[in-house]
Amino acid sequence: MSVLVTGGAGFIGSHLAQRCATEGHAVRCVDSFEPYYAVALKELNAEDLIGSGVEVVRENLATTSVESLLEGVDTVFHFAAQPGISASTPFEDYLQNNLVATHRLLEAARASADLKLFVYVSTSSVYGRDVTGPETSEPKPTSFYGVTKLGAEQLTLSYQREMGLPACALRLFSVYGPRERPEKLFPQLIMNTLRQKPFHLYEGSDEHVRTFTYVGDVVDACLATMENTPRSLGKIFNIGSDEVHRVGDAIDLVGRILGQQPRIERVAKRAGDQLSTRADLTQTRELLGYDPRTTLEDGLRATVAWFQERVFPNEALHAAYER
Repeated sequence: MSVLVTGGAGFIGSHLAQRCATEGHAVRCVDSFEPYYAVALKELNAEDLIGSGVEVVRENLATTSVESLLEGVDTVFHFAAQPGISASTPFEDYLQNNLVATHRLLEAARASADLKLFVYVSTSSVYGRDVTGPETSEPKPTSFYGVTKLGAEQLTLSYQREMGLPACALRLFSVYGPRERPEKLFPQLIMNTLRQKPFHLYEGSDEHVRTFTYVGDVVDACLATMENTPRSLGKIFNIGSDEVHRVGDAIDLVGRILGQQPRIERVAKRAGDQLSTRADLTQTRELLGYDPRTTLEDGLRATVAWFQERVFPNEALHAAYER
């Protein structure tokens, strides 16, 4: 198989690209290396990708000619997006990087004679504040991120419905693991604790409930869409874990793994945060055979080990975790 991973030098995309390469697929990844967060972290991922035989292309999907990226490609995993719910990120960035970029990629994909599967990587944020139901639940996003991801997801599925594009969508739930973006909960918590600095916790967020999903399980789900393409087409799949945890309990678990309690400093509540997520995996299990296996403790131990080995010893990377 020949695979294109957009956002391939980012967190989840880099794991999928590397896994596909190790399983013998020809892999091309494209990433803009935009400085939304420290480019040095993506460069670290890119080194691993290149070492695994992945072709790394440095382009922005919203502005470059994308047709050449799809040459010879039969499977596309579209991760590239404007992430997060930061109040400092203007709506235009979400519009350009989530909707415009997706539209340009879809136009190129529908003209491709080789394409067999287009996987749009969506998010549980499309559901809104409380997420507990199946994929048929009414979307009620509460952030620019959730709104534009939902728009791009539905744009993708409209190409499937009206033009026959072989597409599906995956809604990911609170993914964590090695290489996670530096502003997220676990990277901030781990790095600040290792550096003996206070961790800023949004007011009330320790009571939030999450379906934390280890990145390796997400990669398994992506590969399952390739293995079950006819069953995938036109579908939306929740991708998460069977476990749910209070954020406060997850923070305590990181402290136990590190052998030192985090110093917590509470800051003002963040707008747009989800209060509760619980992945309904009924359809995902039935059609994809998806079986998440990683417990939160196992996943966090692997995550902590990566930070201790790859990031914490390199002081030049510490600035990426300042907030």
